[in-house]
Amino acid sequence: MSEGTPHHPALPPTLSAPPTTTQSSRISHLSHFASGLSSGALAAFLLQPADLLKTRLQQSHPHTSLPQTFLTIIRGPSPIPTLWRGTVPSVLRTSIGSALYFSTLASIRDLLATNHQRHLATQSYQTGHSSAMVQLSPSANLLSGAIARASAGFVMMPVTILKVRFESDLYPQYRSLLSASSSILKTEGIAGFFRGWGATAVRDAPNAGLYLFFYEAGKKNLSKLVNKDSQSGAGISSSTATWVNMTSSALAGAASTAVTNPFDTLKTRLQVLPEVYTNMWTALVRILREEGVRRLFDGLGLRMGRKAVSSSVVWTGYEFFIGRKSRGGAEER
Repeated sequence: MSEGTPHHPALPPTLSAPPTTTQSSRISHLSHFASGLSSGALAAFLLQPADLLKTRLQQSHPHTSLPQTFLTIIRGPSPIPTLWRGTVPSVLRTSIGSALYFSTLASIRDLLATNHQRHLATQSYQTGHSSAMVQLSPSANLLSGAIARASAGFVMMPVTILKVRFESDLYPQYRSLLSASSSILKTEGIAGFFRGWGATAVRDAPNAGLYLFFYEAGKKNLSKLVNKDSQSGAGISSSTATWVNMTSSALAGAASTAVTNPFDTLKTRLQVLPEVYTNMWTALVRILREEGVRRLFDGLGLRMGRKAVSSSVVWTGYEFFIGRKSRGGAEER
Protein backbone atom coordinates (compact mmCIF):
# COMPACT_ATOMS: atom_id res chain seq x y z
CA MET A 1 0.00 0.00 0.00
CA SER A 2 1.44 3.39 -0.97
CA GLU A 3 2.05 6.02 1.66
CA GLY A 4 -0.86 8.37 2.15
CA THR A 5 -3.40 5.89 0.89
CA PRO A 6 -6.12 5.48 3.52
CA HIS A 7 -6.49 1.98 4.88
CA HIS A 8 -10.00 0.54 4.99
CA PRO A 9 -10.48 -2.46 7.26
CA ALA A 10 -11.72 -5.58 5.52
CA LEU A 11 -15.33 -6.48 6.04
CA PRO A 12 -16.25 -9.76 7.72
CA PRO A 13 -16.29 -12.64 5.23
CA THR A 14 -20.01 -13.26 5.75
CA LEU A 15 -20.96 -9.77 4.67
CA SER A 16 -20.65 -7.92 1.40
CA ALA A 17 -19.79 -4.28 1.05
CA PRO A 18 -22.60 -1.98 2.16
CA PRO A 19 -24.66 -0.56 -0.66
CA THR A 20 -23.43 2.86 -1.69
CA THR A 21 -25.40 5.47 -3.56
CA THR A 22 -23.99 4.17 -6.85
CA GLN A 23 -24.65 0.55 -5.96
CA SER A 24 -28.16 1.34 -4.81
CA SER A 25 -28.92 3.01 -8.12
CA ARG A 26 -27.64 -0.11 -9.94
CA ILE A 27 -30.34 -2.14 -8.22
CA SER A 28 -32.85 -1.13 -10.85
CA HIS A 29 -36.51 -0.42 -10.37
CA LEU A 30 -37.15 -3.59 -12.35
CA SER A 31 -35.26 -5.61 -9.72
CA HIS A 32 -37.35 -4.16 -6.89
CA PHE A 33 -40.49 -4.69 -9.00
CA ALA A 34 -39.63 -8.31 -9.80
CA SER A 35 -38.70 -9.12 -6.20
CA GLY A 36 -41.98 -7.76 -4.89
CA LEU A 37 -43.96 -9.44 -7.67
CA SER A 38 -42.66 -12.95 -7.02
CA SER A 39 -42.77 -12.85 -3.22
CA GLY A 40 -46.21 -11.22 -3.22
CA ALA A 41 -47.69 -13.83 -5.57
CA LEU A 42 -46.45 -16.70 -3.41
CA ALA A 43 -47.80 -15.19 -0.20
CA ALA A 44 -51.20 -14.40 -1.75
CA PHE A 45 -51.74 -17.93 -3.04
CA LEU A 46 -50.69 -19.68 0.16
CA LEU A 47 -52.76 -17.44 2.44
CA GLN A 48 -55.91 -16.98 0.35
CA PRO A 49 -58.09 -19.15 2.67
CA ALA A 50 -57.20 -16.94 5.64
CA ASP A 51 -58.04 -13.82 3.64
CA LEU A 52 -61.38 -15.27 2.56
CA LEU A 53 -62.31 -16.22 6.13
CA LYS A 54 -61.39 -12.73 7.32
CA THR A 55 -63.66 -11.16 4.69
CA ARG A 56 -66.56 -13.47 5.59
CA LEU A 57 -66.17 -12.62 9.29
CA GLN A 58 -66.12 -8.88 8.70
CA GLN A 59 -69.12 -8.85 6.34
CA SER A 60 -71.37 -10.96 8.54
CA HIS A 61 -74.30 -9.42 10.38
CA PRO A 62 -75.46 -10.88 12.69
CA HIS A 63 -72.08 -11.99 13.97
CA THR A 64 -70.71 -15.45 13.29
CA SER A 65 -67.54 -16.88 14.81
CA LEU A 66 -64.47 -18.10 12.94
CA PRO A 67 -65.20 -21.80 13.67
CA GLN A 68 -68.80 -21.36 12.46
CA THR A 69 -67.66 -19.64 9.28
CA PHE A 70 -65.03 -22.28 8.58
CA LEU A 71 -67.38 -25.21 9.26
CA THR A 72 -70.03 -23.71 6.99
CA ILE A 73 -67.53 -23.69 4.14
CA ILE A 74 -66.10 -27.13 4.89
CA ARG A 75 -69.58 -28.69 5.02
CA GLY A 76 -70.53 -27.06 1.75
CA PRO A 77 -70.51 -28.76 -1.66
CA SER A 78 -67.06 -27.49 -2.77
CA PRO A 79 -64.96 -26.61 0.29
CA ILE A 80 -61.53 -26.40 -1.37
CA PRO A 81 -62.58 -24.22 -4.34
CA THR A 82 -64.58 -22.06 -1.92
CA LEU A 83 -61.59 -21.47 0.37
CA TRP A 84 -59.54 -20.39 -2.64
CA ARG A 85 -62.34 -18.35 -4.22
CA GLY A 86 -60.96 -15.01 -5.33
CA THR A 87 -57.41 -16.33 -5.71
CA VAL A 88 -56.86 -14.80 -9.15
CA PRO A 89 -57.70 -11.20 -8.17
CA SER A 90 -55.95 -11.74 -4.84
CA VAL A 91 -52.72 -12.88 -6.50
CA LEU A 92 -52.96 -10.06 -9.05
CA ARG A 93 -53.56 -7.51 -6.33
CA THR A 94 -50.85 -8.71 -3.95
CA SER A 95 -48.18 -9.47 -6.53
CA ILE A 96 -48.56 -6.31 -8.59
CA GLY A 97 -49.32 -4.26 -5.48
CA SER A 98 -46.17 -5.55 -3.77
CA ALA A 99 -44.15 -4.88 -6.91
CA LEU A 100 -45.42 -1.30 -7.10
CA TYR A 101 -44.97 -0.83 -3.36
CA PHE A 102 -41.36 -2.02 -3.23
CA SER A 103 -40.26 -0.14 -6.34
CA THR A 104 -41.94 3.04 -5.08
CA LEU A 105 -40.54 2.50 -1.59
CA ALA A 106 -37.02 2.08 -2.96
CA SER A 107 -37.32 5.33 -4.92
CA ILE A 108 -38.62 7.26 -1.92
CA ARG A 109 -35.98 5.84 0.42
CA ASP A 110 -33.20 6.64 -2.05
CA LEU A 111 -34.55 10.17 -2.35
CA LEU A 112 -34.71 10.64 1.41
CA ALA A 113 -31.29 9.07 1.85
CA THR A 114 -29.49 11.54 -0.41
CA ASN A 115 -29.25 14.06 2.42
CA HIS A 116 -29.02 11.46 5.15
CA GLN A 117 -25.86 10.55 7.01
CA ARG A 118 -24.81 7.57 4.93
CA HIS A 119 -22.01 6.62 7.26
CA LEU A 120 -24.72 5.36 9.63
CA ALA A 121 -25.75 2.79 7.04
CA THR A 122 -22.14 1.70 6.54
CA GLN A 123 -21.53 1.44 10.28
CA SER A 124 -24.74 -0.55 10.77
CA TYR A 125 -23.92 -2.98 7.96
CA GLN A 126 -20.36 -3.55 9.18
CA THR A 127 -21.57 -4.48 12.65
CA GLY A 128 -23.66 -7.31 11.23
CA HIS A 129 -26.96 -5.80 10.13
CA SER A 130 -29.11 -8.32 8.26
CA SER A 131 -30.42 -6.01 5.55
CA ALA A 132 -29.18 -4.65 2.24
CA MET A 133 -31.70 -1.79 2.48
CA VAL A 134 -30.41 1.70 3.13
CA GLN A 135 -30.99 2.73 6.74
CA LEU A 136 -33.15 5.78 7.46
CA SER A 137 -34.36 7.55 10.56
CA PRO A 138 -37.56 6.29 12.28
CA SER A 139 -39.55 9.27 10.97
CA ALA A 140 -38.28 8.67 7.43
CA ASN A 141 -39.27 5.00 7.70
CA LEU A 142 -42.78 6.01 8.75
CA LEU A 143 -43.07 8.55 5.93
CA SER A 144 -41.65 6.38 3.14
CA GLY A 145 -43.76 3.37 4.08
CA ALA A 146 -46.98 5.39 4.29
CA ILE A 147 -46.51 7.18 0.96
CA ALA A 148 -45.48 4.04 -0.92
CA ARG A 149 -48.39 1.97 0.40
CA ALA A 150 -51.02 4.66 -0.19
CA SER A 151 -49.79 5.15 -3.77
CA ALA A 152 -49.75 1.45 -4.59
CA GLY A 153 -53.12 0.96 -2.89
CA PHE A 154 -54.80 3.60 -5.04
CA VAL A 155 -53.49 2.10 -8.27
CA MET A 156 -54.61 -1.40 -7.24
CA MET A 157 -57.99 -0.35 -5.84
CA PRO A 158 -60.11 -1.78 -8.71
CA VAL A 159 -58.45 -5.19 -8.29
CA THR A 160 -58.99 -4.96 -4.53
CA ILE A 161 -62.72 -4.43 -5.08
CA LEU A 162 -62.89 -7.52 -7.29
CA LYS A 163 -60.90 -9.55 -4.76
CA VAL A 164 -63.11 -8.65 -1.79
CA ARG A 165 -66.35 -9.29 -3.65
CA PHE A 166 -65.17 -12.66 -4.93
CA GLU A 167 -64.25 -13.62 -1.37
CA SER A 168 -67.65 -12.51 -0.11
CA ASP A 169 -70.65 -14.81 -0.44
CA LEU A 170 -72.91 -11.87 -1.34
CA TYR A 171 -72.02 -11.86 -5.05
CA PRO A 172 -72.62 -15.40 -6.38
CA GLN A 173 -73.43 -13.89 -9.79
CA TYR A 174 -69.75 -13.04 -10.30
CA ARG A 175 -68.45 -15.89 -12.45
CA SER A 176 -65.29 -14.32 -13.82
CA LEU A 177 -63.22 -11.16 -13.53
CA LEU A 178 -64.71 -9.91 -16.78
CA SER A 179 -68.33 -10.45 -15.72
CA ALA A 180 -67.66 -8.92 -12.31
CA SER A 181 -66.00 -5.87 -13.86
CA SER A 182 -68.87 -5.43 -16.31
CA SER A 183 -71.44 -5.72 -13.51
CA ILE A 184 -69.70 -3.13 -11.32
CA LEU A 185 -69.24 -0.73 -14.23
CA LYS A 186 -72.89 -1.09 -15.26
CA THR A 187 -74.48 -0.76 -11.81
CA GLU A 188 -72.05 1.52 -9.98
CA GLY A 189 -69.94 3.23 -12.62
CA ILE A 190 -66.22 3.94 -12.35
CA ALA A 191 -66.70 5.02 -8.73
CA GLY A 192 -67.63 1.44 -7.89
CA PHE A 193 -64.05 0.37 -8.44
CA PHE A 194 -62.86 2.78 -5.77
CA ARG A 195 -65.34 1.99 -2.99
CA GLY A 196 -63.69 2.22 0.40
CA TRP A 197 -60.62 4.02 -0.89
CA GLY A 198 -60.69 6.44 2.05
CA ALA A 199 -60.84 3.65 4.62
CA THR A 200 -58.19 1.73 2.71
CA ALA A 201 -55.83 4.71 2.69
CA VAL A 202 -56.45 5.38 6.39
CA ARG A 203 -55.71 1.72 7.07
CA ASP A 204 -52.79 1.18 4.71
CA ALA A 205 -50.77 4.37 5.11
CA PRO A 206 -50.39 4.16 8.91
CA ASN A 207 -50.11 0.37 8.71
CA ALA A 208 -47.24 0.50 6.23
CA GLY A 209 -45.53 3.34 8.06
CA LEU A 210 -45.77 1.57 11.41
CA TYR A 211 -44.74 -1.71 9.81
CA LEU A 212 -41.56 -0.25 8.36
CA PHE A 213 -40.82 1.49 11.66
CA PHE A 214 -41.20 -1.76 13.66
CA TYR A 215 -39.44 -3.83 10.99
CA GLU A 216 -36.32 -1.68 10.81
CA ALA A 217 -36.14 -1.41 14.60
CA GLY A 218 -36.52 -5.17 14.93
CA LYS A 219 -33.81 -5.92 12.38
CA LYS A 220 -31.42 -3.47 14.01
CA ASN A 221 -31.90 -4.81 17.52
CA LEU A 222 -31.93 -8.49 16.56
CA SER A 223 -28.84 -8.03 14.40
CA LYS A 224 -27.01 -6.48 17.33
CA LEU A 225 -28.19 -9.27 19.61
CA VAL A 226 -27.11 -12.18 17.42
CA ASN A 227 -23.87 -10.45 16.44
CA LYS A 228 -23.06 -9.89 20.12
CA ASP A 229 -23.68 -13.57 20.81
CA SER A 230 -21.54 -14.65 17.86
CA GLN A 231 -18.36 -16.39 19.01
CA SER A 232 -16.26 -15.04 16.17
CA GLY A 233 -17.65 -11.53 16.37
CA ALA A 234 -17.30 -11.40 12.59
CA GLY A 235 -20.90 -10.65 11.82
CA ILE A 236 -23.90 -12.84 11.09
CA SER A 237 -24.25 -15.54 8.47
CA SER A 238 -26.76 -15.43 5.63
CA SER A 239 -28.96 -18.04 7.34
CA THR A 240 -29.00 -16.00 10.56
CA ALA A 241 -29.76 -12.87 8.56
CA THR A 242 -32.75 -14.67 7.04
CA TRP A 243 -33.96 -15.63 10.52
CA VAL A 244 -33.57 -12.02 11.70
CA ASN A 245 -35.57 -10.72 8.73
CA MET A 246 -38.32 -13.34 9.11
CA THR A 247 -38.74 -12.70 12.83
CA SER A 248 -38.69 -8.92 12.44
CA SER A 249 -41.20 -8.96 9.59
CA ALA A 250 -43.60 -11.30 11.42
CA LEU A 251 -43.59 -9.21 14.61
CA ALA A 252 -43.89 -5.95 12.68
CA GLY A 253 -46.77 -7.30 10.61
CA ALA A 254 -48.73 -8.46 13.64
CA ALA A 255 -48.15 -5.23 15.58
CA SER A 256 -49.07 -2.82 12.77
CA THR A 257 -52.14 -4.89 11.88
CA ALA A 258 -53.51 -4.79 15.42
CA VAL A 259 -53.46 -0.99 15.40
CA THR A 260 -55.30 -0.60 12.08
CA ASN A 261 -57.88 -3.43 12.19
CA PRO A 262 -60.95 -1.15 12.68
CA PHE A 263 -60.22 0.54 9.35
CA ASP A 264 -59.99 -2.86 7.66
CA THR A 265 -63.47 -3.72 8.94
CA LEU A 266 -64.81 -0.40 7.65
CA LYS A 267 -63.14 -0.98 4.28
CA THR A 268 -64.71 -4.42 3.93
CA ARG A 269 -68.21 -3.16 4.74
CA LEU A 270 -67.89 -0.28 2.27
CA GLN A 271 -66.70 -2.57 -0.52
CA VAL A 272 -69.09 -5.46 0.07
CA LEU A 273 -72.25 -3.53 1.01
CA PRO A 274 -71.96 -0.13 -0.71
CA GLU A 275 -75.74 0.37 -0.73
CA VAL A 276 -75.82 0.08 3.08
CA TYR A 277 -72.57 1.80 4.05
CA THR A 278 -72.21 4.88 1.88
CA ASN A 279 -69.07 6.34 3.44
CA MET A 280 -66.56 5.66 6.18
CA TRP A 281 -68.25 7.85 8.80
CA THR A 282 -71.74 6.39 8.37
CA ALA A 283 -70.24 2.89 8.41
CA LEU A 284 -68.45 3.61 11.68
CA VAL A 285 -71.52 5.13 13.34
CA ARG A 286 -73.82 2.33 12.20
CA ILE A 287 -71.48 -0.45 13.34
CA LEU A 288 -70.95 1.18 16.74
CA ARG A 289 -74.68 1.79 17.22
CA GLU A 290 -75.98 -1.57 16.00
CA GLU A 291 -73.16 -3.99 16.76
CA GLY A 292 -70.79 -2.40 19.27
CA VAL A 293 -67.12 -1.50 19.24
CA ARG A 294 -66.01 -5.16 19.34
CA ARG A 295 -67.23 -5.64 15.77
CA LEU A 296 -64.51 -3.27 14.59
CA PHE A 297 -62.01 -5.91 15.66
CA ASP A 298 -63.65 -8.85 13.89
CA GLY A 299 -61.06 -11.07 12.28
CA LEU A 300 -58.23 -9.47 14.27
CA GLY A 301 -56.55 -12.71 15.31
CA LEU A 302 -56.89 -14.18 11.84
CA ARG A 303 -55.65 -11.00 10.20
CA MET A 304 -52.68 -10.70 12.58
CA GLY A 305 -51.69 -14.31 11.94
CA ARG A 306 -52.07 -13.95 8.19
CA LYS A 307 -50.16 -10.68 8.15
CA ALA A 308 -47.34 -12.12 10.23
CA VAL A 309 -46.91 -15.04 7.82
CA SER A 310 -47.38 -12.99 4.64
CA SER A 311 -44.95 -10.32 5.85
CA SER A 312 -42.36 -13.00 6.57
CA VAL A 313 -42.75 -14.49 3.09
CA VAL A 314 -42.88 -11.19 1.19
CA TRP A 315 -40.21 -9.23 3.05
CA THR A 316 -37.77 -12.10 3.55
CA GLY A 317 -38.08 -12.94 -0.13
CA TYR A 318 -37.62 -9.31 -1.08
CA GLU A 319 -34.58 -8.88 1.17
CA PHE A 320 -33.09 -12.10 -0.23
CA PHE A 321 -33.47 -11.05 -3.88
CA ILE A 322 -32.25 -7.51 -3.29
CA GLY A 323 -29.39 -8.76 -1.14
CA ARG A 324 -28.26 -11.08 -3.93
CA LYS A 325 -28.52 -8.26 -6.44
CA SER A 326 -26.53 -5.99 -4.15
CA ARG A 327 -23.81 -8.59 -3.61
CA GLY A 328 -23.70 -9.31 -7.32
CA GLY A 329 -23.13 -5.64 -8.06
CA ALA A 330 -20.35 -5.50 -5.48
CA GLU A 331 -18.64 -8.59 -6.91
CA GLU A 332 -18.75 -7.20 -10.45
CA ARG A 333 -16.82 -4.18 -9.28
